[in-house]
Amino acid sequence: MYYILIALTEECCGVDIMEKVQRISKGRVKVGPGTLYAMLSKFEDNGIIRRTAEDGRRKSYVITEYGMEMLRAEYDRLQMMVRDGREAASCFR
Repeated sequence: MYYILIALTEECCGVDIMEKVQRISKGRVKVGPGTLYAMLSKFEDNGIIRRTAEDGRRKSYVITEYGMEMLRAEYDRLQMMVRDGREAASCFR
């Protein structure tokens, strides 16, 4: 979810999203088409992203303001988890 939303901070289609996720994660995350299109459908239904174009089967999307709020909250949550781990576990110091 996190990487898909980061990818959608700029308008792009499904294939571009899959490539951007791999690039952003430096190859650690690979999103398959089944997973991606299921997520895009849920995101669109919940107002997290919006469709910007449709050319045959190729659809483009971009994150909404509501989606950006969710992305920022997730970023903050992840940062907090890193801080908590650093403070609690001496192996991270």
